[in-house]
Amino acid sequence: MKIRIVFILSILMVNSAIAQQKKEKSKFNQELATSLGADQYGMKAYTMVMLTTGSAKIEDKTKMAELMKGHMDNIGKLADEGKIIVAGPFLEKNKENYRGMFIFNTKSKEEAEQWVKTDPAVQSGIFSYEIFPWYGSAALPLYLKHHEEITKENP
Repeated sequence: MKIRIVFILSILMVNSAIAQQKKEKSKFNQELATSLGADQYGMKAYTMVMLTTGSAKIEDKTKMAELMKGHMDNIGKLADEGKIIVAGPFLEKNKENYRGMFIFNTKSKEEAEQWVKTDPAVQSGIFSYEIFPWYGSAALPLYLKHHEEITKENP
């Protein structure tokens, strides 16, 4: 009888320890999830824009430099406004003529299109674009606040 009681108590203690470990492993933060618009999986809908080679052929290097500076300034402005959370060029040429991508903090394709049309390089025809709905981590916008901490120079 004593052995049975000890055995049952041992099982209860082990189960209690396992439950405590599971509780400690969970780092779920409801306030953060809500503030980021996360679903139950910690994900949310965004809009991805693929910049493609446009139809404009601008030979004037000064004009091209001016447009590219405007492109970079516009990305910075949209990032400061919380509208764009990922932006960057592709490092290799590809058969689709993708030049770069944006991930916008909206699930509305129409809103993303309004934002991409503020880009001087798009307005001039250097870039065209394709828009896609995209599903990713709701925490994605949080990385931007650390970007300046690791950036030594800006182009």
